[in-house]
Amino acid sequence: MFDKILIANRGEIALRVMRACRELGIQTVAVHSTADEEAMHVRLADESVCVGPPPARDSYLNIPAIVSACEITGAEAVHPGYGFLSENARFAEILTEHGIKFIGPSAEHIRVMGDKIEAKRTAKALGIPVVPGSEGGVADVSQARMLARDIGYPVLIKATAGGGGRGMKVAHSEADLETALATAQSEAKAAFGNDEVYIEKYLSTPRHIEIQVLGDGQGRAVHLGERDCSLQRRHQKVWEEAHSPALNSAQREEIGGRVAQAMRELGYEGVGTVEFLYENGQFYFIEMNTRLQVEHPVTEMLTGLDLVQEQISVASGAALKYAQSDISFSGHAIECRINAENPHSFAPSPGRVDAVHVPGGLGVRIDSAIYAGYRIPPYYDSLIGKLIVFGKTRTECLMRLRRALSEYVIEGVETTIPLFQRLVGESDIIDGHYDIHWLEHFLHRPSP
Repeated sequence: MFDKILIANRGEIALRVMRACRELGIQTVAVHSTADEEAMHVRLADESVCVGPPPARDSYLNIPAIVSACEITGAEAVHPGYGFLSENARFAEILTEHGIKFIGPSAEHIRVMGDKIEAKRTAKALGIPVVPGSEGGVADVSQARMLARDIGYPVLIKATAGGGGRGMKVAHSEADLETALATAQSEAKAAFGNDEVYIEKYLSTPRHIEIQVLGDGQGRAVHLGERDCSLQRRHQKVWEEAHSPALNSAQREEIGGRVAQAMRELGYEGVGTVEFLYENGQFYFIEMNTRLQVEHPVTEMLTGLDLVQEQISVASGAALKYAQSDISFSGHAIECRINAENPHSFAPSPGRVDAVHVPGGLGVRIDSAIYAGYRIPPYYDSLIGKLIVFGKTRTECLMRLRRALSEYVIEGVETTIPLFQRLVGESDIIDGHYDIHWLEHFLHRPSP
């Protein structure tokens, strides 16, 4: 096991990793920008190192500074959290070259799954069902027309290096195709420096289902069930729950077993999430995230496993402690992402937090790094906390969530808490009848 781990991240996820390390008796090193000098993860770490000015490119994405911080402090390993450098294959390689362990999968697996076309090819070869679409990038409009006719409209044009909904456009007919293709290529070039796009079938009312996996890189891997992440705004997840209201246990075991077997064949190390669109009883692979997910606490609530500690364990060379038969699920869990944003316009709301009162009680978990007097900087993602609630049944979970949201108070900045207070009372949410487009339609309704 490691003696000291550097956490190459900030905010709630840095604090989450720090807590897991503390429980394992591992010392922690926090890195921070000058804007985060008073951040909670900096205050609670055993050591801290400033790695640059506020812009992420000069601090949290500053690989030489982070490697230097490891060498200065004697950190043996780096946990990247999520975002920033967590899926940067070159970062993983550089750490390895310096004798520092990257807590995550191999650079090769990060690279393969980071290219959406290669990821789709790999998934298909491993027996994972994929969305019908092009085998590679689309060169021009003529090729796009031929492919779209074969696939059938509507089609989705996606950046191969995409994420967060950028470089993604829908063409409902051939008349839309040329404009959608050009727009997607332009957005992809601006966002990722790569204008390559591919085409796949557009599913009209799918749910977003993801399978959590854990492997040890030695040929052993298990799945930890699914999460339903269908409530999204602009392709960004807002609410996640497990189990999905749309699946039964047989479907869960079938797709989970198939994914776990694929991870064994791949020799995958660490945690990862294989994401699907699900429609009319069919699963269609869309991507794999080779890192810890924001919504990992949902799975922890159902399984009782600490996913960060499991990451650290397998990264240290330990074999996976569990067979699939050892994994059991209990109850229901829901996570709400609390952002410092206007709950109607979703404009960011950085600034000073004047007061915080968090809910408590049985089955309520708060992952957050804010405190009264903390100043939320304007330079980073607006996520400031996660409310995770557990119940023996989905109904109990929803009632507990409603109660917890009524107690949650953050003053001084606007937050998305009022949005969740509205959602938890909606009949479609209560009944579990929603898809990936539901929230966008809901947000266009007038507020009560």
